[in-house]
Amino acid sequence: MAALAEFHQLGREAFLKRYGFKPARDYFVVDPFTGDHCDSKAVIGAAFRHLAGVDAPLSASEFSGGAATVAVRLRELGFVIIQHSLEDGPAAQAGRPNAWTQSELELVVADYLDMLVLDLNGQSFNKAERRRRLQPLLHQRSDASIEFKRRNISAVLQGLGIPPLRGYLPASNVQRELVEEVGRQLGSRKDVDTSALSAVERPTHVPDQYDFSKVRSDAPKVNHRTAEPSPAYLRTPIKRDYFEREASNRKMGLAGEEFVLRYEQWRLAHLGLGQLADKVEHVAVTQGDGLGYDIRSYALDGSERHLEVKTTAFGQMTPFFVSSNEERFSRDHAESFVLCRVFDFRSSPRLFELPGQIAQHCNLDPVTFRASFQ
Repeated sequence: MAALAEFHQLGREAFLKRYGFKPARDYFVVDPFTGDHCDSKAVIGAAFRHLAGVDAPLSASEFSGGAATVAVRLRELGFVIIQHSLEDGPAAQAGRPNAWTQSELELVVADYLDMLVLDLNGQSFNKAERRRRLQPLLHQRSDASIEFKRRNISAVLQGLGIPPLRGYLPASNVQRELVEEVGRQLGSRKDVDTSALSAVERPTHVPDQYDFSKVRSDAPKVNHRTAEPSPAYLRTPIKRDYFEREASNRKMGLAGEEFVLRYEQWRLAHLGLGQLADKVEHVAVTQGDGLGYDIRSYALDGSERHLEVKTTAFGQMTPFFVSSNEERFSRDHAESFVLCRVFDFRSSPRLFELPGQIAQHCNLDPVTFRASFQ
C-alpha cells in the first residue's frame, strides 16, 4: 500500500523514473483507494524497500514480471490485477492512470467547497448525485478516483486548520498542484470563512435524552510522522485556525464535559455500581480548572479515573488542543488518566478514549500542543 500511495503522489511518469522501470505492457494492479491501474512490476519493486530491514527497492533487472510472477503474488495479497494488451487499443490506454489536469482540479475543489459550505450551514445535499454530474467533466474518472481526491482535499483543509467535509476522512500523499488549487480558491471563497466561523462559534447544549449504549467508538490509529516545517505552498489567505477557535468555545467545552459526566454515571449504573456512579464528580466545575483533568470517575475495581474531555462538532479525526498542564498530568498519572474525545457533538455525539500519556496516541506539537492523528 505504501508503494501505491507513492505512485498516486508522484504520478505514473515520475514514479517509473524514480525506480528505473519501463511502462508495463500487460499487467496492472488496481489501487483499491483511487481505482487507478498501476504498473505492477514497478509497484512490486518499489514496495520491496518498505519491508522491514530492507533499505533499497528491487531494480527491474533483479526479477521478472508477468502472469507467472508479479501478477500471481499480487493476487495472493488480495489485489485486483487487470490485463491490457496492444490489441485492446484505446480502451486499454484509457484504463491507465493519468495525472489530474488543472481544469479537473479546479472543478473537483470548487464542488468540494460548495458541499462544505452547505454542510457547515446544516443544509442537505447528495454527494453521489453531485459526483455523477461532475464525472463527465473529469474525463470519466472512476467513482473511486473522485472519492479519493475528495479525501485528499480533506487532508489539505485539515492541515490548514479548516474543518473538512464530513464523511471524507483525510488521505495524505497529496499532490502539490492540489494544495495550490485549494489555497487559490480559498482566497476568493469568503463563504467558506463565514460558514466555518459560524460552525465553530455556534452555541450548543447537552442532548436532553441519549442512548448511551451507542456512544463509544474505537480511537483512530495515529500515523506517526517526523515533524517538518510547512512549505510555502501550504499557506492560505485565510489566517484563522478554526479548530483552535472551536477549542476556545467554552460553552461547547462545558456541554461536552456534562455529556461525558452523564455517560460515566450511566456506565457505572449499567454495570450495577450505583454507589460509584453517585460519586462521579465534575471537578472542573466543583474545584475549578487547573487540576489537569475535568471529571473524576471510577473503574470497576473502585480505582479513580481522571478524565480530560475534548469536544468537537466535527469528525473523529479532527485535531484538538491540550494544555501543558494536561500533558504533564497525563505523564505523571498515566495509570489513571484518560482523554475522552467527543466528536460529531451537534449531530450524533460519539466518543473514544485515549488512556495514559497523550503523546503515545497522537502527534503532539511541542510548541502549540496541537494533537492530531495524521
